[in-house]
Amino acid sequence: MRRILLFVLLAPLALADFNPAWNKPAQPFLIAGNIYSVGTNFLASYLIKTPAGDILINPNFEESVPVIKQNVEALGFHFSDIKIILIAHAHDDHAAGCALAKKLSGAKLMVMDADVPVIEHGGVGDFIYTSRWTPAKVDRILHDNSQVQLGGTTLTAHLTAGHTKGCTTWTTDVLDGGKKLHVVIVGGPNVNEGYQLVNNANYPQIATDFAKGFQVLHALPCEIFLGAHGIYFGLDEKFARLKSLKKGEPNPFIDPAGYRAYIDDREQAFRKELAAQQSGKR
Repeated sequence: MRRILLFVLLAPLALADFNPAWNKPAQPFLIAGNIYSVGTNFLASYLIKTPAGDILINPNFEESVPVIKQNVEALGFHFSDIKIILIAHAHDDHAAGCALAKKLSGAKLMVMDADVPVIEHGGVGDFIYTSRWTPAKVDRILHDNSQVQLGGTTLTAHLTAGHTKGCTTWTTDVLDGGKKLHVVIVGGPNVNEGYQLVNNANYPQIATDFAKGFQVLHALPCEIFLGAHGIYFGLDEKFARLKSLKKGEPNPFIDPAGYRAYIDDREQAFRKELAAQQSGKR
């Protein structure tokens, strides 16, 4: 619960311009199966290794890309092996690095349909924020339940809109310790400060989209809980436990109860804010 409350306190900062405090190097490591953590201290990025090349989820700020590249190479891999770039949602702290990551890797960028205009116009068109970044050409437009396949790995894009119009939660399966585990990478379920849930001319269906998104999140099977920010799922604490893991102990990133608790908490926060705005208290 402490990490959830901490994120709520930090949420109003989420779309400030580049924040160097969020872009400090963090040790890359194998999470489970073929999924590696390659992000910064506050912005989660994932490298998914396959025999046909790799998938990068979240290039983050443009200034994050060199940090991510360094992390990929520290693992003994090559940034040029990345064939596909995906994002959680079209906010600068997760997507402003798309153009540079494409340039350095030669990868194809794939984005949920409703977030495509914001990515291709470098932040222009967002329903609330005015951050601007280098535009990136989207190579494949995704839709709800689109599948991205590479080298025997399949990721499914689930539309969980509200945080952005095309906010995307990714799911896949990995083999870890001989067991198949369902992985959920939560795209972003938070109602940031300033979000207008009632009578929003720029995003009339925002409250409906949030509600639908929570229905999707509740229905997803989850053993390994990940997300766009490490603070969603206690990345630092789980990594510390992973480093000292003894033989026979379960991978700490296997956390279905933590996933359910987090989604419940975020939905309650949404419902509370919606009720307050509907009653005129906001």
